[in-house]
Amino acid sequence: MTILISKRWVLASTFAFITFCGSSVFAGEVTVAVASNFLNPFKQLVPVFQKQSGHNVRTVSGSTGKLYAQILHGAPFDVLLSADSERPRLLENNGQAVPATRFTYAQGKIVLWSADPRHIDGDGKTVLQRRNFKHLALANPKTAPYGKAAYTALTRLNLWESVSPTLVQGENISQAFQFVATGNAEIGFVALSQVMDPHLKIKGSQWIVPEHLYEAIDQDAVLLMRGQSQPAAKALLRFLKSDTARKLIQSYGYGLKE
Repeated sequence: MTILISKRWVLASTFAFITFCGSSVFAGEVTVAVASNFLNPFKQLVPVFQKQSGHNVRTVSGSTGKLYAQILHGAPFDVLLSADSERPRLLENNGQAVPATRFTYAQGKIVLWSADPRHIDGDGKTVLQRRNFKHLALANPKTAPYGKAAYTALTRLNLWESVSPTLVQGENISQAFQFVATGNAEIGFVALSQVMDPHLKIKGSQWIVPEHLYEAIDQDAVLLMRGQSQPAAKALLRFLKSDTARKLIQSYGYGLKE
């Protein structure tokens, strides 16, 4: 009888332990490659996801072009949160992303911004035509979708040639933002999400670039082949579609697809 009671006690204790710990007993880890414009919002999403799911998140950030190149060369990422839709589509086409897992998690917008609250005092085209600046920052148009959007906007405004001598290019949108925030560039094209970040202490002045001046910045997420057997990776993608995640993403100035 004593042995029987002991076995029952062990079983009950084990069940209670598993119940108490919940999903953390089976917690996994997902490594996420995050486009630099989305890094700060993602940092806010991570603790919510980890608390809800019990999974852990490892984050690697950079320009979409650089992250894409790293994936092609075998970087151990499970999920890509891109700043465009092109690279995730290419990864699907070449067999490095799981088919039918790609979706738009955010729609990016660009803004002409200055750390000086008086510098941008009206229409951005007029501000750029006045040329009362020595340096205009933007992300590299060849590797960063936000840089490409800025290039397209300047081209459609017929200003690319005239402002070219003043351009300073960041490797990604975060670096372009730092150029402006530190005063190394008086103005620059940055992501609206960076300017709307609640943790930003420098509000400065801005002109939100009309969306007809550049191609839509659909930012797609995709499950990479390495993550297809990772429950944590699949859980993260589901979480990004949740009302909780979408509300926070929208609060940073991103658009959302229905």
